[in-house]
This record gives sequence, structure tokens and C-alpha cells, in this order.
Amino acid sequence: MSDTLPPLSGGCLCGRVRYAATPTHRDGYYCHCRMCQLAFGNTRAAFFNLRKDQVRWLNGPPAYYASSKIARRGFCGHCGTPLSFEFLDGENLDLSIGSLDDPGQLRPTEHFGVETRIAAWHGDDGLPGSRLDANAGIVQRWRTAYGEGAEPGLETVRQAGGTMAAPSPAKKDSA
Repeated sequence: MSDTLPPLSGGCLCGRVRYAATPTHRDGYYCHCRMCQLAFGNTRAAFFNLRKDQVRWLNGPPAYYASSKIARRGFCGHCGTPLSFEFLDGENLDLSIGSLDDPGQLRPTEHFGVETRIAAWHGDDGLPGSRLDANAGIVQRWRTAYGEGAEPGLETVRQAGGTMAAPSPAKKDSA
């Protein structure tokens, strides 16, 4: 049996944005942070994480929205499907599970941002959970961008006057 997993494919509702992904795992996670709730219009977002060089945008990259000074979210500029999340300074990105052609190929392994999880919409599935503010790397990114006392999340962005950029059209990556 090969150690290499077959590639995954996915895209948006209208089909204008398509991707091929080659992660080395089949694990995903639920993000319950308030920013993901709003970006997805849902109680949580389901993602899987992989290196940026493991994703190939087949018809050009998605449009991007700068949701904070430190991150952007990819989406289809035509139908609005949420596709990705990435820290600007990171080597990895998250792709939305729901945008996969076959989401059943992945399995959830954890809950993230549990401090803003909506209890009435959460069924205990036995998966571990962690708080956004318990991740030292994320906290440091936020404090570097917004100031020493800044807490990660929506309120910090809103207090700073919103995002630093308007939605951007899709651009070709140089890499």
C-alpha cells in the first residue's frame, strides 16, 4: 500500500473556483470563533489544514477578504462560497470541508475556539476542544498587529475600525 494519499478536489457552488489539494492526512477540525461564525453564516466552520504549496487553484485563486490585519479569507467572488482561511505570515492555510467534492473523505478531530461555541447548537461528540486565547502563537500574532493588550478575535478588529483592506479581486499567485 502506498504512503501517499490520493489528491482531494473541491470548489465553490457555481464552479468558477476549483482546487486540487494534496494534504498528508485526512483530519479536519471545527472552528467556533466568532469571526468564522460570521464568515460562514453558521454556528461553526469546518476546515482542514495543509501547506499552501499543497493547494493548486485550477481556474485562478479565489477572491480574498482581509478579515483582520493578520489574515485573509478566500471565497468565490461570484457565488460567495467560503473556501479558505490563512494567516498572511503563515506557511499553511485552511480549506473549508464543505467545499470538497467528497467531504466524507475527512473526519473531524477537534473543536477550536470553544470559548465562543454556541451551546444550544453543539452536540457533545467527544472530540477535544481548545480556546483561541490558549494558542500562544495566535495570541502573539494578534498582539504584534493590534498592540500588547489585544485579545484575538472580532472585538479587537472592530475596535480597531474593522479590517485594513476591502475585499480584493482574485489575483494570480507568483509562486
